Amino acid sequence: MKVVKFGGSSLASGGQINKVFEIVTSDSERKVVVVSAPGKRYPDDAKVTDLLIECGQASLLEQDYQELAEKVLQRYSTIAEELRLPLAIMDEIRADLLSRLESDKSKPDRFMDRIKASGEDNNAKLVAAYFRKMGVEAYYVDPKKAGLLVSDEPGNAQALPEAYEQLQVLRSYPGISIFPGFFGYSKEGDVYTFSRSGSDITGSILANALKAELYENFTDVDAVYSVNPFIVEKPKEIKELTYREMRELSYAGFSVLHDEALVPAFRAGIPVQVKNTNNPSAPGTRIVAVRDNTNGPVIGIASDDGFCSIYVSKYLMNREIGFGRKLLGILEDFGLSYEHTPSGIDDISVILRESQLDETIEAQIKERIMKELHADEVKFEHSLALIMVVGEGMRRNVGTMSRASKALSNAHVNIEMINQGSSEVSMMFGVKQVDEKRAVQALYDEFFAPVTV
Repeated sequence: MKVVKFGGSSLASGGQINKVFEIVTSDSERKVVVVSAPGKRYPDDAKVTDLLIECGQASLLEQDYQELAEKVLQRYSTIAEELRLPLAIMDEIRADLLSRLESDKSKPDRFMDRIKASGEDNNAKLVAAYFRKMGVEAYYVDPKKAGLLVSDEPGNAQALPEAYEQLQVLRSYPGISIFPGFFGYSKEGDVYTFSRSGSDITGSILANALKAELYENFTDVDAVYSVNPFIVEKPKEIKELTYREMRELSYAGFSVLHDEALVPAFRAGIPVQVKNTNNPSAPGTRIVAVRDNTNGPVIGIASDDGFCSIYVSKYLMNREIGFGRKLLGILEDFGLSYEHTPSGIDDISVILRESQLDETIEAQIKERIMKELHADEVKFEHSLALIMVVGEGMRRNVGTMSRASKALSNAHVNIEMINQGSSEVSMMFGVKQVDEKRAVQALYDEFFAPVTV
């Protein structure tokens, strides 16, 4: 059995859904299909999930949401018309969306999860209807009935251990199961979504639960590239990489696969194949537990911006027991999560997403650190980009850090901070956002450009 997941761009129109049908039915082992909500049909188009968020927020504010709801319904209606589906499917989708919009709003986060989940849920019903119209035995699967139990964390749900056992019932389902991604149900029966782009997570959970031979993740690119193709022209494709390498790259900005999606597949040892819906014959990229390191020390370079650092300096910090715990405890009190904590003997920096802060929170954090930890200096550094250089081969190659640092120096990029993971699979460089693209290009040229003699 193979579990196959299709992203929003693969399901954005009737023509795309027909491609999905052809791909699924070309391989009899593709028994479980996970679908996203309809994505963009062209660059300026809106994703259905974004429209649903607007719609839900308008409803919460007691504003007129009918026009926004009609925009959502029109997307499904256009697809249904393109696929020449019976009118009954749109009656079902309309009734479902309106009932959600009129449901209990006393807990806004739960309400918004209920609204957002409708994108995938209703698309799964539409896709299943098309498969049946084409003469294939296919059924929409309700995650609640199938047993996808998740924690009650709005927008950040986690699959519960018992979900994996309950989902095995899908093995006995006839035909092809069309399963909506992105959400599950709590034990109390409430809808909770995974983090954004969480349909990848659903596919990985199902692959694990069903002990699938392979988890195929179809998107709109031929493969995972060694670097962002919007920064470097025609970058090299990656044929194979490890779970750990992909996890590092996804976290640091690779949007091909959700950074949490690999965990269930990794735990079950199930390989993941990234492929292109628009070019299914392309081999794509395979993600495995172990690979041969024949490509040099670096497999990929990723970058992301929108970070800031909190720099804390105190003489003899290294002698003070519990300093780091107390510092992170202050951030925890403000509900902040951090990314990295590079440190020295008398100073430490905490890297976190800039969007979590405002001037008031910054001032309060600084005051508490100075007062409670008796720091000598507390400084916030804004507008940072993090660049991750990733590769299992770095552990067996001497001088990778030196090569990277020299490449950045030659490109006149100042390094704000450096941090290397203890696994030696990645090294992180913090630079100013304005230098991000120049830094990525310099690192790509160093590790991937052909050697000239």
